Amino acid sequence: MADNKQKLNDLLLTAAKQNASDLHLAVGRYPTLRIDGILIPIQKEPILTPQAAEELIMELLTPEQKETLIKEKEIDFSYGYEDKARFRVNVYHQRGYVAAALRLIPANVKTIEELSLPPILHDFTKVSQGFILVVGPAGHGKSTTLAALVDEINHNKMDHIITIEDPIEYIFTQDKSIISQREVKADAIDFHSALRSLLRQDPDVIMIGEMRDRESIATAMTAAETGHLVFSTLHTNSASQTIDRIIDSFPPEQQGQISSQLAATLVAIVSERLIPRVEGGRVPACEIMITNPAIRNLIREKKTYQIDLVIETSMQEGMINLNRSLATLVKTKEISLEQAELHSLNPSELRILLERS
Repeated sequence: MADNKQKLNDLLLTAAKQNASDLHLAVGRYPTLRIDGILIPIQKEPILTPQAAEELIMELLTPEQKETLIKEKEIDFSYGYEDKARFRVNVYHQRGYVAAALRLIPANVKTIEELSLPPILHDFTKVSQGFILVVGPAGHGKSTTLAALVDEINHNKMDHIITIEDPIEYIFTQDKSIISQREVKADAIDFHSALRSLLRQDPDVIMIGEMRDRESIATAMTAAETGHLVFSTLHTNSASQTIDRIIDSFPPEQQGQISSQLAATLVAIVSERLIPRVEGGRVPACEIMITNPAIRNLIREKKTYQIDLVIETSMQEGMINLNRSLATLVKTKEISLEQAELHSLNPSELRILLERS
């Protein structure tokens, strides 16, 4: 038992020291790290047998969590290894065996500058109400960007910030703001009960870890409409796709009302990709959509296919087109053309941009 605990701690420490984003434990594989987006097996460790994998993974779980795993076949939770590292953990079953994916959560919340994000993001922390979304593929920095935005408010404004997370990722140190971090199952029976009680807790700023469904979207928009600043994330690829996803999650008879509500409350959408740097590490490429009168009209009229054009022609307002962000990184030799094309939603347009510059 103590042996397994030590083995687990050694693996967690290795992940932290090598600045890995993830650690994977699965039967028939070496324990594997994800570093700068690439999976790297830890070959000095033995390949995991069914017994070894289960013994290691069970060290992560409390007795209550073990019961949940037996009943529901998977479980999400956060796990701290002393004061050295924190992880967001998903334990699940595959082909009858237990497996785990552990996402490393940095100890300190980084600033917008430290994350190399566009300076316009500072402006989003200064608004008093509305709905701001950070979107992009899984593992591309959405939670980290959200934490940077929330922590900037914490250091600059006397607000009550409430977060609903499953599980809690970054731990905020209260500064000027009061921060109430609520973890699903630990601090609320479930995600929806936490959402329903939210507005009774006198928040100024609300952070919902992830927009899961129609109810979470409706709650966020209602909160934004009633004078709150709301931050959340979605797994979408662009601003226009995000707006379509939100509206399409409601039945047809409600979509007109939702379009109007979204047009009135949406402040901005930040779409983010983490691109491997030429010299190692990863750098963000962003699309930034700021809701101006033209975009509000397009949302209301369900003409989201025209939003990309508005972003492209509104650079003076702080909007950024993803291809322009990628092109800038190629020109400054931070990323390769190959990586830029791989992450572009329109590679032919990207090539034209680079040829013109």
